[in-house]
Amino acid sequence: MQNSSCLRAFRRPFLTGLALSLLVMILPFATLDEAPESPSLEPSKPVISPRPLAVASPIPIPSPAASVPTLQPEPPSPAKGVDAEATIRVLMQDGITVKTLSLADYLWSVVAAEMPATFEPEALRAQAVCARTYAASRARTGVHSAKSADVCAGSGCCTAFIDPKDAAQRWGDYAEAYTAIIRDAVSDTDGIILTWDGEPIQAVFFSSAAGNTEDAETVWGYAIPYLVHVESPEGDEVPNYHSTVSLTPQEVQACAQRAGLWPDLSGPPSTWFQGLTRTAGGQVSEIKLGGIALSGNAARNLFSLRSASFDVSWDGSVFVFSVTGFGHGVGLSQYGANALAKQGYTWQEIVLHYYTGVSLGTYPV
Repeated sequence: MQNSSCLRAFRRPFLTGLALSLLVMILPFATLDEAPESPSLEPSKPVISPRPLAVASPIPIPSPAASVPTLQPEPPSPAKGVDAEATIRVLMQDGITVKTLSLADYLWSVVAAEMPATFEPEALRAQAVCARTYAASRARTGVHSAKSADVCAGSGCCTAFIDPKDAAQRWGDYAEAYTAIIRDAVSDTDGIILTWDGEPIQAVFFSSAAGNTEDAETVWGYAIPYLVHVESPEGDEVPNYHSTVSLTPQEVQACAQRAGLWPDLSGPPSTWFQGLTRTAGGQVSEIKLGGIALSGNAARNLFSLRSASFDVSWDGSVFVFSVTGFGHGVGLSQYGANALAKQGYTWQEIVLHYYTGVSLGTYPV
């Protein structure tokens, strides 16, 4: 504002030369903070953190106006500078190199890898809080202490991670805009984590649910009080939300045998799958193959399904698995978070919805 006033003051004929000189000097700095408009693109499937697998089941999907409890969180004021001051040791993908990064730089690489930059700002902020919390939780477990690291850069163990140069190459012409969007999502939530009894929670997340998330106990076999099933409002706007897998009887039998299972498949194929039951969250709880009981999660892995939210039918020649959603189904749904953000929910409301009964705290420095 002060520069603009000065420029107007110099718009007089006898000072034209001086005004032009000032413009040449200040214009490059005035445009640094103006990110180009983000394009309207269909977001690609976010990279998920494939911890133990499962997702909610194909029950009726709520409309965009589906009711979600209205939350009124009272978050602590972000301690500006916490992410910049804190450091974290990251075991890189080669399993040998350990890099010490500022927490801010680490979180940027995680959020950029885990969620499309085209998502709503409140969803990206929610993702940043989840990533910060998960890093704090993993660091406390000491899972990588033998290699002098706090976390790793592998999605199969911790969370996905992308180098800024690789992200810029992937984003192409939109790299500058997307870089700023991710940076803002991290800085806008500086230092904030989710806690239970004063400790960082296991802030797990996944891609998309089929109407509800799932209980940790159902998926992983042990209860976690804040990881219980809740409504999740995403739907057909999600890429590949509905998918199918077709397997011949021979392929089903081969899948079972590779897993060391020998079900009784002597009857007609139409009788092979029996007794499908569902969890309170709606995913497959159990299904029997030739008399052998499989959990929904086990069936998902056995037949390479995108989630444990499925039905199976026999069409006379192949088994058709009709699947909804993608991921294990526990914790925050990334596409669900984006849907809530589009409905006007804040990042605080989003995370407090998906993680039942948690509190907002500050990253331990």
